[in-house]
Amino acid sequence: MDYKDLANTIFPNVKDISFYEEKYNKRELEQGAIVTRFAPSPTGFVHIGGLYQASIAKKVAKQSNGVFFLRIEDTDQKREVENGVVGIIEALKEFYIQADEGMIDEENYKGNYGPYKQSVRKEIYQAYAKYLIERGYAYPCFCTADELNDMRQKQEVAKIRTGYYGVWAKCRKIPVNEAIEKIKAGDEFILRLKSPGNPEKKIKHHDLIKGNVDFPENDQDIVIIKSDGLPTYHFAHAVDDHLMGTTCVIRGDEWLSSIPLHLQLFYCLGFKAPKYAHIAPIMKEEDGAKRKLSKRKDPEAAVSYYAQQGIPHEAVNEYLLNIANSNFEQWRKQNPDAKVDEFELQLNKMSVSGALFDMVKLLDISKRVISKYTAQKVYDETILWAKKYDNDLCKLLEENKEYTLKVLGIERGNVKPRRDIAKWSDVKENIEYMYDDEFYKNNAKYEFQNINDKQEIRDIIKSYIEKYYNSEDDKQTWFNKIKELADEKGYAKEVKEYKQAPEKYKGHVGDISTLIRIALTARQNTPDMYEIMNVLGKESVIKRLQHAIESL
Repeated sequence: MDYKDLANTIFPNVKDISFYEEKYNKRELEQGAIVTRFAPSPTGFVHIGGLYQASIAKKVAKQSNGVFFLRIEDTDQKREVENGVVGIIEALKEFYIQADEGMIDEENYKGNYGPYKQSVRKEIYQAYAKYLIERGYAYPCFCTADELNDMRQKQEVAKIRTGYYGVWAKCRKIPVNEAIEKIKAGDEFILRLKSPGNPEKKIKHHDLIKGNVDFPENDQDIVIIKSDGLPTYHFAHAVDDHLMGTTCVIRGDEWLSSIPLHLQLFYCLGFKAPKYAHIAPIMKEEDGAKRKLSKRKDPEAAVSYYAQQGIPHEAVNEYLLNIANSNFEQWRKQNPDAKVDEFELQLNKMSVSGALFDMVKLLDISKRVISKYTAQKVYDETILWAKKYDNDLCKLLEENKEYTLKVLGIERGNVKPRRDIAKWSDVKENIEYMYDDEFYKNNAKYEFQNINDKQEIRDIIKSYIEKYYNSEDDKQTWFNKIKELADEKGYAKEVKEYKQAPEKYKGHVGDISTLIRIALTARQNTPDMYEIMNVLGKESVIKRLQHAIESL
């Protein structure tokens, strides 16, 4: 008996691999086009690191006029969570990472290289496993769990490498006819790779991010088909990336040590291996040391966190590019209005040690992104967020739509637009003082600054109402009147005048404008006061100023 008899005994009815080679013909792409994929397992929430990988894979494919597809690797069905596939699809959709091919819901997909879900590709893997058996590169293993545990314990006691290899790979020595008899007798088995590797030899590999790396050859006879007939990740990814035409595998660097095995699988199958790019994990600084961003410890590790906080997807995507390539920040400064699609990501410029996650930097980017939105877009996005997370804010915005658009329009569209909103959960805090009902409901607590004598505060506000405030004034006239008020009350009309001779003045015009700002808004920092007064309107402005006097 030969290997073909063994293969036919194990897989009597599977198709020859020629069927799949013809069915999944080679992609017709322009020269230089790259095919990438995001291939998560539906075993929990999508991690920001997964989104990072997906965004880079999408970017690399798109900028080369290639293809980016979504494949679900669900062969470990014991760990699969309910709605895990939908959760992955929705997370990508939330961040506008649109796959050209792949799963579109739990069962359906688009593209000519599907199914894009490993659990329904069982017969394909079995065809290629049969092919390996026929070539003498795979064999059935009948070892029980107890036998494998016993073997591992002996290896640990002897302080040698653990695993199924060399003299420890006892089932690779079973003659073909004996293996066939055991299978026909109903003995349970799995399939293992018959590794041709020699750990005394090394392979040289060029990683697109890590650069040149050397590894000992793989000699482990790893499992390729489990007892349930489904493949392991290692075997499935080799078959799938071959048939789906993947040219560049972008994945986390925890898989870097698997390179010898994966290249060996491609060799044994007779496939051309794709290029690999191993991304360093996103890190977090804690107590002066760096660690991986943790699903268990860090809320920002889950992509759902960004939706809950209301951080726009554009900001998150831009931040991920910022940590992917160190030259992105300089590019953004030189191209402040350019779309991120215009930036060319370079894998060889990615960090090999892991980018540090910086929430402050992310929120700063988000402020810049939101500052470029129109008032209408800010309103629309805030409403969408508030409907899920803040009913009170949603009601306030819906009942005061036209007024809210004016509020959100303050300092928007200027050369230097307002940057006070970093996320939609900031909106309420940043605008609620503009609504009279909310303003008075919060009792308008005033914390005046440099001018703190109550009688003087009353006197300044009263003079402003009676002599200087005119709702019809243009901005320059309005500010000139603030200067006149300052001069009347013994304050320098210009800050530089005060700095030159502080002993001559009580303060400067900035102190007067700050006092009026606090009286109007009960806040020390707001967008442009002239625009605020125009939106509030004359009646509200006078009422608020009088309220400030009465509160003293």
